Amino acid sequence: MEPMDFEKIAFVASEKADAQNALTALTERYGQSPIDTAGVIVALGGDGFMLRTLRQNIPILRQGTAVYGMNQGTIGFLMNEYSQDNLRQRLAQAEATTVRPLKMTAIAKHGTFEQMAINEVSLFRQTQQAAHISITVDGKVRLGELIADGILLATPAGSTAYNLSAHGPVIPLGADVLALTPISAFRPRRWRGALLNSNAKVRLETLDPDKRPVSASADNSDIRDVLSVTIEQDTDSALTLLFDADHGLDEKILREQFTN
Repeated sequence: MEPMDFEKIAFVASEKADAQNALTALTERYGQSPIDTAGVIVALGGDGFMLRTLRQNIPILRQGTAVYGMNQGTIGFLMNEYSQDNLRQRLAQAEATTVRPLKMTAIAKHGTFEQMAINEVSLFRQTQQAAHISITVDGKVRLGELIADGILLATPAGSTAYNLSAHGPVIPLGADVLALTPISAFRPRRWRGALLNSNAKVRLETLDPDKRPVSASADNSDIRDVLSVTIEQDTDSALTLLFDADHGLDEKILREQFTN
């Protein structure tokens, strides 16, 4: 990887007042470069805004531009601590982490949609009726019928997000696996999910979509009334996130596994 140019910084911020105030202060101090010519994008907000920034700028990030987040939200798992001081020094000393998004192709009653997900792709029931979903991995049906509130496929970067709340496993970044995790499974009762190779191609099909409608979500982007969803890793996209030394994503994931 070529050395990053930290002289050209593009600041982006969520709509929240604190993030907008931080945007004003930082651009006055360090300047503002266009995203398409910047060496690094500094995202000001929470994890949701970071995910949106990554998804919206995938073509630029594929070229090697890095993203460094500073927390102006609530959780901030993907963010660094906010400070106006010594930003270029922090960027130069930051540790780089590579994440690869998932590509979702959803066939719904009203069309076909492609979305990218950094954390996870999820299917959810739309009504009080439990969802009935079949699971195919690499062309072979692995579970003919899952009865549950839904199911998700999480990346290592997203394994500590909704996947962890659904009692899925926490995955180290270098593990090259994805977590397939049911959401409130009713049957099979003892099925707790599966770990899949990162190059696996997963197809989730909605059974009885008229009576039991299902929606699909790529991170926070929802599509209703889906008939089937195909998910695979986007091998063309290697996105670089920067974290302060000793606070990298690997460390955060490891620390999460030892938290009560």
